Amino acid sequence: MHNTSQPLPGFSYSRAFFEDLVDTALAHAKKLGATDAGAEASEGSGLSVSVRMGELETVERNRDKALGVTVYLGQRRGNASTSDFSRAAVEQTVQAAYDIARFTAEDPVAGLPDVADIATEQPDLDLFHPWAVGSEQAAELALACERAALAVDKRIANSEGAGVSAQQSHFFSVHTHGFRGGYASSRHSLSVAPIAGKGDGMQRDYWYSSERDARALASPEAVGRYAAERALSRLKSRKITTRECPVLFESPLAAGLLGSFVQAISGGALYRKTSFLVDSLGKAVFPKHIDIHEDPFVRGGKGSSPFDEEGVRVRPRQVVKGGRVQGYFLSTYSARKLGMPTTGNAGGSHNLVLSSRQTQAGDDLPAMLRKLGTGLFVIELMGQGVNYVTGDYSRGASGFWVENGQIAYPVQEITIAGNLRDMLQNIQAVGADVYTYGAKTVGSVLVGKMKVAGN
Repeated sequence: MHNTSQPLPGFSYSRAFFEDLVDTALAHAKKLGATDAGAEASEGSGLSVSVRMGELETVERNRDKALGVTVYLGQRRGNASTSDFSRAAVEQTVQAAYDIARFTAEDPVAGLPDVADIATEQPDLDLFHPWAVGSEQAAELALACERAALAVDKRIANSEGAGVSAQQSHFFSVHTHGFRGGYASSRHSLSVAPIAGKGDGMQRDYWYSSERDARALASPEAVGRYAAERALSRLKSRKITTRECPVLFESPLAAGLLGSFVQAISGGALYRKTSFLVDSLGKAVFPKHIDIHEDPFVRGGKGSSPFDEEGVRVRPRQVVKGGRVQGYFLSTYSARKLGMPTTGNAGGSHNLVLSSRQTQAGDDLPAMLRKLGTGLFVIELMGQGVNYVTGDYSRGASGFWVENGQIAYPVQEITIAGNLRDMLQNIQAVGADVYTYGAKTVGSVLVGKMKVAGN
């Protein structure tokens, strides 16, 4: 185990210092007469380097720190934060939170999580892998990535640049219902955006690799080559006429569909009744072959956490089983608003996997294109055209027109439209071409029918 009185590599503050800081804040809140209180100290640091056309563009180092304090006076809540860790500043911040609570209206469901929901075990999930990369080494990796993209084909003569980012943070949190805990985590990435063609026929695409452990990142050469191939595949894009047809969402975009579902069954949208999936618990929102599993304890997972943002216990669970919704995504507050127990999702979902019971090992992308038959394969979406109240969905798209299971030609400047309720119900297949996008893992997703608007 790490000695908690010494800062971890790349940080200025030790865990012991943070423990002392939050305890000081809590003691002051009690002294002022707070019924309950919570405090969290955190620190983050990182390096981001960008290059373009063989030249270094930017080198940014970031370092930030914060202490956040929440004070409860009965059912009234106030919070305040500071980046000054001096004793005087800590006391002023607690006082500010206390003063806000005094003048805030009572909220019958405000309050810390119930003692019974507090996480008592905090497994080490292998989330912290500091990357001691210097700006020169980071620039060299980014340049290698861009060089690899430009070397693929002479039609790749330009680039929007490549970048490398190394980020790490740690925190310690405590509140008066008995929670104490914190951990360090890291996130590193490498990306490039090459441009193919020239004049009006230019097409850009990009690719990246993102991992908690830099040793697991894809090689700069692999990222560069793949990004270039994506950009080249889009040359000579055309428009198509308006029609209804099946649509295959490439796996990174399928993760976005999963995200839309999560948003629709999250506490805030449900208790405000601003979701098209209000009262969907136990109901069939997907076809029978679809399951969605959540697991906060995946070692090194991007959505892994030993407890949620309120210090509440988390656990693996089936969110959707056989197409039916088994549970929502609730924090303590939204759960109380709905008269339900918290699901340990303050701060969001943890490592979701959407799968189909019909998927076979051989259902790679070519197999999914054959299942699509004749229709649209989408690889990029533009705009924010999702209405969560009605479920109406309309977004700019580009990708490929597919005929008889084969890519016929690239298409652009089209709009795909439908309703999320129908789209989720009409998922016909999920590919084995599984991709993890942030905390969501899913293969490509085939939706039976959507409106495609072109010329």
